[in-house]
Amino acid sequence: MDQLLSVFISVADKRNFSRAAEELHMTQPAVSQQIQQLEKYIGTKLLLRTNKSVELTKAGNIVYLHAKEITALYKRMTMLVNELNNEPTGPLKIGASYTFGEYVLPHILARMKNLFPNIIPSVQIGNTRDIARAITSHEIDVGIVEGDISQRNIAIKTVSTDQMFIVAGGNYQNFSKMEVSLEQLEQENWIVREEGSGTRDATEKLFQALQISPPRLMEFGSTQLIKEAVEAGLGISYLSELTFKKERLMDTIRALKVKGTPIKRNFSVITISPELHTKSINLFIELIENHLKN
Repeated sequence: MDQLLSVFISVADKRNFSRAAEELHMTQPAVSQQIQQLEKYIGTKLLLRTNKSVELTKAGNIVYLHAKEITALYKRMTMLVNELNNEPTGPLKIGASYTFGEYVLPHILARMKNLFPNIIPSVQIGNTRDIARAITSHEIDVGIVEGDISQRNIAIKTVSTDQMFIVAGGNYQNFSKMEVSLEQLEQENWIVREEGSGTRDATEKLFQALQISPPRLMEFGSTQLIKEAVEAGLGISYLSELTFKKERLMDTIRALKVKGTPIKRNFSVITISPELHTKSINLFIELIENHLKN
């Protein structure tokens, strides 16, 4: 059954029998035969062939979603059993939101490589919403995000806190070193992350807490791009202190003095279930916690 599901997932992903056969190192007739066996077992048609591609039926969509979950659980079960008496080894799929992924994760991965060279990490960077979705669809094993997670079927463990500051360019003429008023903040151009980002959620909460509604918002999809824009004097933003340490030392970006700030938020590790953690996942989480304590 595991083989049948793997073949079905490949055909569904590729939307093409020949490309799936190539990926699986099988002949196209062999792939077709496997699909027919699965359809016979399930008792209904799962795929519809068109002139250009292959489409999933309604039943096919249901089987596809559960097949992804079943194969992920099977792989994890095998890894858990293998790790009982062996050193952690094999792939570890990691997802991280931009702030953590770009500014903290590389240091943790370097430490993991030194201590556990047989763990092979792969990293997916995205906003908090994307990483949560990747966890629930079993595309990644573990995620690190900032902000709140609304999905009920995700296990959440807070591992650290982060401070958020309102920032401006070091030579931004509108602000002195005195405390900035809310009226001044509301009149400024704000450079913000896209919706679904943990930093964007934090920014929206900041506006609510300060009771301001800035009319001029510019959406950028990268923290690095936001920092460049802030340095250039394009506007102000709301950033994690982790992201502008170097710029702060060089005085190209300044944290503004605003009553009620900085504001703390959490960094959290998310997984499907602690009971299904492999040794590699537990070691990775331990490395995160140790790194953030130092």
